[in-house]
Amino acid sequence: MGIPLINLAGALQVGAPRCAEVAAQLRQACMGPGFLCVTQHGVPQELIAQQFALAARFFDLPLAQKQAISLHQSPSMRGYESLGGQTLDAAARPDLKESFYCGLDYPADHPYVQRGYHSYGINQWPAELPDMDAQCRAYIAAMQALALRLMQLMALSLGLPEDYFDHTHQNPMLTLRLLRYPPHPEGADALTFGAGEHTDWGAITLLAQDHHGGLEVKLPNGEWAAATPIEGALVVNLGDMIPRWTNGLYRSNPHRVRNVHSAGAPRHSIPFFYTPDYEAQVSPVATCVPTGETPRFAPCTVGEHLQAMYQKTYGLQPGSKTAVIA
Repeated sequence: MGIPLINLAGALQVGAPRCAEVAAQLRQACMGPGFLCVTQHGVPQELIAQQFALAARFFDLPLAQKQAISLHQSPSMRGYESLGGQTLDAAARPDLKESFYCGLDYPADHPYVQRGYHSYGINQWPAELPDMDAQCRAYIAAMQALALRLMQLMALSLGLPEDYFDHTHQNPMLTLRLLRYPPHPEGADALTFGAGEHTDWGAITLLAQDHHGGLEVKLPNGEWAAATPIEGALVVNLGDMIPRWTNGLYRSNPHRVRNVHSAGAPRHSIPFFYTPDYEAQVSPVATCVPTGETPRFAPCTVGEHLQAMYQKTYGLQPGSKTAVIA
């Protein structure tokens, strides 16, 4: 078992001719590794290249300029996170990566901001890169459209109407993250990672990675497989919310990063985390619960799911300054 490659051509529009074929391929991938790579995904390669160029420009800024927009001074956890600022695997050393978080802007008078829901708020941007705001917004819009289409194809893969999940997209939690990993240290021990073993907590993650590679996926048989970069492809993986929705049929498998193939160069990657509306309901769908059986997961809201993950991982509530969605 490896990481399957799925061509989305002919399935990017509702009712397109290859929708059923692609949905069937998606079902197999989601029941197995929980990871796949997609080509012909509709996101312009020029836009992705521009985003990588922007990431390089941002991380090349002096440290003081990046720290001026630290996420720790943002109520919505948007901004810069320094090297070693996150430990995704509690049994490992702090992650060898630095990052920048941004997302949709939700104004101060939005009900979710007023209720203090995690990650709802406004972004921070470095004054030194005046084009960063517009570039990131364009990238977020393209990735959001692809994520919504993948959720529709996932509905088809579960024997549901194509628009089954559409009502959960009213006020989504969207996080775009720029990442830079330094070269893996020579002589590093087995507890040193660019990103330690973890699963994502939301619904779908869309990842653009540079040519260096370094992402590793833990397959259901326990083996680790390299998610080797494929030109023009995006990596897609399921977060922990999807097993709740599918009663455990679809998998959210662990993954990690080690920048060991870059010949001394930094590795850049750009994950986009899609999570539905904080108040949307998540219940195991009927097609995944055998007749007469009790669902494995109790109904909850998206927010309640995230609160449970924070509590499990950190022993903290979502408002904590150290709690950041992976």
